[in-house]
Amino acid sequence: MASPQEIYAWLRLANTDGIGAITFAKLVRNYGSVAEVIKALEKSGREIPSQNWAENELSNAEQQNIKIILKSDDIYPQNLSALRDAPPILYAKGNLSLLSLTPAVAIVGSRNASLNARQITTKIAFDLTEKHILVISGMARGIDSASHLGALDALNHCGPTIAVLGTGVDIIYPPENSDLYHRIAQHGLLLSEMPLGSSAVGSSFPRRNRIISALSNGVLVSEASEKSGSLITAHFAIEQKKQIFAIPGSPSDPRSAGPNKLLRAGAHMVETADDIIKVINTSPQNNSLKELPIFSDDLFTMPLDNSSKTTNIPTNRKLEIEEFLSTDAVNIDELIRVSGLDTATVMMQIVDLEMEGRIIRMPGNKIALNGKK
Repeated sequence: MASPQEIYAWLRLANTDGIGAITFAKLVRNYGSVAEVIKALEKSGREIPSQNWAENELSNAEQQNIKIILKSDDIYPQNLSALRDAPPILYAKGNLSLLSLTPAVAIVGSRNASLNARQITTKIAFDLTEKHILVISGMARGIDSASHLGALDALNHCGPTIAVLGTGVDIIYPPENSDLYHRIAQHGLLLSEMPLGSSAVGSSFPRRNRIISALSNGVLVSEASEKSGSLITAHFAIEQKKQIFAIPGSPSDPRSAGPNKLLRAGAHMVETADDIIKVINTSPQNNSLKELPIFSDDLFTMPLDNSSKTTNIPTNRKLEIEEFLSTDAVNIDELIRVSGLDTATVMMQIVDLEMEGRIIRMPGNKIALNGKK
């Protein structure tokens, strides 16, 4: 493992303004080592983070049981190191052995996913974990959270899962996922390329998606709009020649546009975990999408740059119940439980939606979106 002095040097170079992962690698190739790059930068008068900052960063990490992993370390994931823009440094909290666990499937989707999509995703993640397939996601609201919860509930409620964060690994985001964060730290692994204390910034989320994809054998897209961050993850997976899976959805629901488009392009259709397991077991390295004539550049409108304006960071608000609904019927009692809203609020919103003709009541105390509207 790397010495503290080596970690300090890597931390300083990786956090120098204007030096990203690709530039980092080029400089090391040119100068032979990170230490030599630091000397050259200091000699040129380039402003870089101080030795004292790096020492504090490592000390803070150790106090929080966070491991700083260098790209030169043996435990750095090989499938991630193959990326041209592989992170020079990873911060990890939890079970480090999961970094080498295969096979693995990434599951991504909408933050405002319908209740049915969450339930299906949770079931698939549970079944994959029971079959010893690692589930990876991003700990966001909606589908990401459902994926982690399904995995954690498997194997006698100790199932492993990896959450790749768009913040520092010591930051809980979104805040309502505090319990989920601590469960993953206990039974799984929290992972980030961001320095400790890094808050939620727009450009960090599309960046972390390349890590989610790279760590997996394939990516499953649940509900996702046509221009969502989930399709950015699928885009990375296609470039990395990973398997692409998608759960079909109703054409009347915009959240189904992403997976339905992937399916038309040749993604594997998924109804149960077995649909994924069969593909992973038979051809884990072969990309299922050979050509992508239906995709255009405007699907991926969040480039890997330093602009905080490239992604909308959702505010910490309670979702309206309509965001949990789809054209498939859901039980009202289950809707109340999952939404976190009180019964009176839910019932009032149901009345309003029904009067506007946006939902219909179904037998068995169920409601669904009106697909004819």
